[in-house]
Amino acid sequence: FPMVQGAFYSLTNWTGLTYNFDFVGLNNYKILFSDPKFIKSIGFTLIVTLCMIAGQIGFGILIARALNANIKGKTFFRAWFFFPAVLSGVVVSLVFKQIFNYGLPKIGSMLGIEFLQTSLLGTTWGAIFAVIFVLLWQGIAIFLAGFQSIPQEIIEAARMDGANDKQIFWNIEITYLLPSISMVFIMALKGGLTAFDQIFALTGGGPSDATTSLGLLVYNYAFKNNQFGYANAIALVLFILIGIVSLAQLKLSKKFEI
Repeated sequence: FPMVQGAFYSLTNWTGLTYNFDFVGLNNYKILFSDPKFIKSIGFTLIVTLCMIAGQIGFGILIARALNANIKGKTFFRAWFFFPAVLSGVVVSLVFKQIFNYGLPKIGSMLGIEFLQTSLLGTTWGAIFAVIFVLLWQGIAIFLAGFQSIPQEIIEAARMDGANDKQIFWNIEITYLLPSISMVFIMALKGGLTAFDQIFALTGGGPSDATTSLGLLVYNYAFKNNQFGYANAIALVLFILIGIVSLAQLKLSKKFEI
């Protein structure tokens, strides 16, 4: 019901402050695709989403493979890499905000590194990099359970047949990790497209809307500009986008399931 209600309000000029509104049809959507803030937020959201997917899958597999090996203190390292997941996104962002604004510039001044002497959050690409770094640091996926589910006798048989580590990784381990990769893909996709709290606390969408995600744009139009009808139109477009990509990915992943 709330989803249907939101779709209805996207066809109105409702302010969210009263029960009065006018039906404007598709006018919000016409304005939407010529809105420079929306176009800019689409670009930033896509960059974040792609980096989240590539980073969580790529770094996640590398870290899980390392933690699955027989190394000293692996229990400690496993706990350490799971630690960021239990922290609040807002708390993490506020901590890194202090680091980016005061910690790194201080280090840059002490070491004479010019680009570090200015806060990363004060420049367009610096802020984008900072947001992606914080999101990846807290949300990086660990494929440890996937690696532990691989039958060791298959790997041992492959080694006896002369397979090297590279061949085992690409032909055996990746095959067994495909269900985990599918799940992480959807989680990273959702995390990137709906990113809000970390960005809100870290940059507030600045500088000059460079780090305004679609979720933050919906918030700004709804709660700052009192344009609830228009904000609902953006939210509905985001919902459709996530639905299309998720369904396509699920259909594709079924072809590779073991």
